[in-house]
Amino acid sequence: MAPLLGPDVTAGLDLRRPLLASSSGPYREHHGSARRWATGAPRVHSISLGAVPSQSSPAVAQDAPEVSIVIPCLDEAATLGAVIDKAMRALATLGVRGEVVVADNGSTDGSQAIAGTAGARVVEVSERGYGSALRGGFGAARGRFVVMGDADDTYDFGELGRFLDVLRDGAELVIGTRLPPGTILPGANPWLNRNLGTPVLTFLLNRLFGTRIRDVNCGLRGAERTRLLALDLRSDGMELASEMLIKAAVAGLRIAEVPVTLHPDRRGRPPHLRRWRDGWRHLELMLLHAPDQLLFAPGIVAFLVGLAVALPVSAGPLLLFGRLFDFHFLFAGGALTLIGLQGALGALLVRDVARDRVLRPNRVLSWLASRLTFGRGVALAVALFLVGFVADGVLLAQWIASGFGALDEPRRPVLALLLMTLGAELGVFSFLHAALRRHLS
Repeated sequence: MAPLLGPDVTAGLDLRRPLLASSSGPYREHHGSARRWATGAPRVHSISLGAVPSQSSPAVAQDAPEVSIVIPCLDEAATLGAVIDKAMRALATLGVRGEVVVADNGSTDGSQAIAGTAGARVVEVSERGYGSALRGGFGAARGRFVVMGDADDTYDFGELGRFLDVLRDGAELVIGTRLPPGTILPGANPWLNRNLGTPVLTFLLNRLFGTRIRDVNCGLRGAERTRLLALDLRSDGMELASEMLIKAAVAGLRIAEVPVTLHPDRRGRPPHLRRWRDGWRHLELMLLHAPDQLLFAPGIVAFLVGLAVALPVSAGPLLLFGRLFDFHFLFAGGALTLIGLQGALGALLVRDVARDRVLRPNRVLSWLASRLTFGRGVALAVALFLVGFVADGVLLAQWIASGFGALDEPRRPVLALLLMTLGAELGVFSFLHAALRRHLS
């Protein structure tokens, strides 16, 4: 087994048993030099990226290390040895029983051999992506705590003690912050990343999910392992960083921050990070996990504002604050009303599909989703449609009675059409809402 700082964690373990129950996991692990497999262990460990070890599994034995340092890796031969050395030195300096787990994502530059020679335990993750590598490392970790950091030597594992102090004090997730009181050394972070990408994503995550985090993109983090695995992280790319924070906040984990220093990348090649692609994946994940905040609340506001604009001018011109408001505002208000209703109903349909997987659900929307039955929705839809239809029918009869004269009064026809459209939209939604609830239950 890979050397640990403390007694061998394999003592008393039955290495003939797989770590988890599955028999066809997507990654494997080896120790020491590259391709030298652990004695008695299966060549491919039966562990899946989405699985969570039970408290009785060998991965959480009583003599397991206190901390597992997980390092995702893809062709990091230039810096990986130095990173592992810093991690080992930090464990030795602190006197902590720990291990270093390198989650390799298919390196072809000999990174596996470097990691094994440096004393790390190498876990090979076949599913590609930064997030996949980290999830594979989390699943293979044996420590009570997990501290993760990149293999490019931009973070210093010499700061490990700060994370362990806070975790031992009861925090369940600890995020490093490179922003003040943290430090970004000259040349360590591009201007756009530092002044646009990170601030915007940090603001949105805090606003949508109620967190108060300074730096959502910092890659140096620590967590209590069982709580981390219970988050059931799914992302395979860089957006795993955002998913971790969102799910931790929704689950009510105790989140803390510690200052860290970001160093310049010493690899001499472009980073794996792609600014716009990965930035969009972070943003997309946040938005798709916040249908209530993104669709329902703005939709209700748009709906009410639209009615407030349309209804006053539906009976005639309105003089307000010395300004004349005429039927043009009926058109604008009607359009805004329809857009707002579509947004609110769209959030309800997402709720039907996602069910209890919606994060930070809106209480009003939850109440509506439980109360709006097919019968009630159709009854309201028919009522709205009939009112509009009758109003338009009366106007049609008047027009015929006048000898098909000029139609120079747009207000009542537009208001009637608005009611009919609202009724039709609500009726179609009620059918979809009932069908999804029936067939997905």
